[in-house]
Amino acid sequence: MCIEKRIARFPLPASRQSGISLIELVMFIVITGIALAGILLVMSRVTASSADPLIRKQALAIAESLLEEVELMPFTFCDPNDANAASAVSVADCANSQDVITGPAPGTETRGSATDPFDNVADYSNYSMAPIADITGTTIAGLGSYAASVAIRRAGSALLAAADDGTALRITVTVTGPGNTQVVLDGYRARYAPRALP
Repeated sequence: MCIEKRIARFPLPASRQSGISLIELVMFIVITGIALAGILLVMSRVTASSADPLIRKQALAIAESLLEEVELMPFTFCDPNDANAASAVSVADCANSQDVITGPAPGTETRGSATDPFDNVADYSNYSMAPIADITGTTIAGLGSYAASVAIRRAGSALLAAADDGTALRITVTVTGPGNTQVVLDGYRARYAPRALP
């Protein structure tokens, strides 16, 4: 009797839960699985397209280099090798006028030539190269799947509001890389020193 009274007076504490229930475990697995699937999906997409920026950056570097090369060339009335190059007052005074923007003038000039290289902006008109080569004509290793082209148009009246449309040229460089990656850059060159020789 004594024991019964003691139990009634001092009831045993309610037992505390230890561990997790089956429902909590299933919910944890489902939530963790969804989060992990989302992370793996993002990582998969990032990895799959991680080469694209490299190809685009390389194409951009090629385009910038070629555009700068063209813009740094003289833009004169005559070809620098022309006898009247230093004294010409207009393109009419030249045997090899640089007002013709359909290709090199004279036609014997080539970009990589050691004896007769491009020496004027207009020489680059309609120029293309595949694979990519440096200014001496040496093919650059690793750039065999890239191609570049240059287009030149008159832009004097639009850019400078000039009466002579040939006073400025718009240079467009297009580089195509693997996977049809294409980069197009435009630049302008004005004829500010028509008789300057290199």
